[in-house]
Amino acid sequence: MRENALVVHPRGSWTISQASQLEGRLARDVASLTYTHVDYDMTGLVELDTAGAYLLARAIRHGVVPAESWDVCSGSNGHKTLMSAATSAVLGREPETRRQWYDAFARIGQATIRFWEETVAFFAFLGQFFVVMAKVIAQPKRLRWRSIVSLVESVGFDAAPIVMLLSFFIGAVIAYMGANLLASFGASVFMVDLVGFSILRELAVIITAILLAGRSDSAFTASIGAMKMRQEIDAMKVMGLDTFEVLVVPRVIACLIAMPILTFLAMMSGLAGGLLVAWATADITPILFFNRLNAAVGIQNLWVGLVKTPIFGVMIAIIGCRQGLAVTGSVESLGQRTTTAVVQAIFSVILVNAMFAILFYQMGV
Repeated sequence: MRENALVVHPRGSWTISQASQLEGRLARDVASLTYTHVDYDMTGLVELDTAGAYLLARAIRHGVVPAESWDVCSGSNGHKTLMSAATSAVLGREPETRRQWYDAFARIGQATIRFWEETVAFFAFLGQFFVVMAKVIAQPKRLRWRSIVSLVESVGFDAAPIVMLLSFFIGAVIAYMGANLLASFGASVFMVDLVGFSILRELAVIITAILLAGRSDSAFTASIGAMKMRQEIDAMKVMGLDTFEVLVVPRVIACLIAMPILTFLAMMSGLAGGLLVAWATADITPILFFNRLNAAVGIQNLWVGLVKTPIFGVMIAIIGCRQGLAVTGSVESLGQRTTTAVVQAIFSVILVNAMFAILFYQMGV
């Protein structure tokens, strides 16, 4: 029992037949009391129906100040369930649950189960996509080129300015950091190596993938989820259309095309930002910059960055489409799935990029 709590011990029958008698007595008994919590001890209760449960629940409101919380501390399971429903209706919220030290382990277990279920669902979705994609490749006329071109424009060309601008500033910041650090050693020319390796191998593709995940992945989930809420996807199935072929395949192909293009533009913009800073702070002319870039960095680092882009593009598109198709009929579900899609896409990009880094290190690339 809590301090400053009203303990209610109902006895006998609390049913609709005794409602008129019980209501007045309960109100008079607690009207002058001040309490912030109500504990219901149901052990002495013989009969309880909805009317009786509602009368007991109103004890929360009968005090000098309405109680802030309540709890059913003992009684049969049936009485507890009915009392909980009635009191929640009166108070407008669920009963307070006291957290125990082992609740943290329960939450960890629930999170682990959800992670496993999400992983299994992702690979099941991926397998279904590959089956549909194989059918489309076998019959290219089934491709929806108009949708693909429109999606490439929205995913790729519309995103190019923000990708290039952000990459330009990232390249400039890296060059400034290198200028401050390397100038003290008289090795300012190595600023070119720093900018070249970081932009071409890692940062350009990572920045592009994260922007694609935040911009396009959320759009995929929201658009497909809105169609799911308006039952347009059910209508497609009734008409005999394959939702994967209509919704998923064009988006995956669009990301597959747009991701390498955006990454290449990000690389060039990042190098341009580094070049301007190197020219302004260390008197490294464009000719010297590109000669050093070709000698120290080489074209192979460009291909190392670009080879990852198809994997990232397909992965981002599939995550967004899967979360969109998982939306239920509520707006809350749409918001949750959109957030989940962006988080999963960014997490997957960073994880897969780390795996690529380990692979390239083992290969000596």
